[in-house]
Formats: sequence, structure tokens, C-alpha cells
Amino acid sequence: QVQLVESGGGLVQPAGSLRLSCVASGTIFRIYSMGWHRQAPGKQRESLARVTSVGSTYYADSIKGRFAISRDNAKNTVFLQMNSPRAEDTAVYYCDADVHLLNGSRNNYWGHGTQVTVSS
Repeated sequence: QVQLVESGGGLVQPAGSLRLSCVASGTIFRIYSMGWHRQAPGKQRESLARVTSVGSTYYADSIKGRFAISRDNAKNTVFLQMNSPRAEDTAVYYCDADVHLLNGSRNNYWGHGTQVTVSS
């Protein structure tokens, strides 16, 4: 019904920047909030940031001031701008979306993730 596809991951240097994208497609009536999460090897998944349909944003302390979440409602896309990443930001990054479907139901969907590796 709904697919989320992340892109933009890869290798980035600690002084660099990277922008992740996540596009939602399918039988979408409306997308409420969208978020980014990550999971590093051997660690639990961590919720990083969330943006509502009207643009309110929420951040985990671990990324506050370094990463920024934004969205393009017309394109059903959410972004994560990663500035000054650190080695500890290395992880698989996932997006999720709270979606109101055309059939009237409301569900939460997740992407399959994109790998981000921070290394010099």
C-alpha cells in the first residue's frame, strides 16, 4: 500500500555533510508526521528527529544542533541534513511515516534503511 525508500547514504568525512532523503509512495491520502531513526551495530534503534505535517520539529539530544529534519509535502519526502557528523553517527538510517490511506485507514510505515559511515 505504501512504500518508503531512503537514499543519500554513503561514506562521509567528519568535517563533511550528507543529506538523506526518504520518499513515500502508494495509496496515500495524507501523511501526518515523518521521522528519522538509526541503528548502529550492536545497539538499539534510536529515534532521531520528527517533523509534523505543519513543520514542527523534534530532535534527540544526540543530534540537536548538528542535524536538521525537513519535508516537502508536495513530494511526500522527508530529509535529514547531517552536518559535522561524527564517527558515532555511523549507522543504518531509517525513515518512517504516519499515513492516512485512501481507504480511510491509518498506519505507520518504515523504509528499509540506508547506510551512513562516518570516517576519515
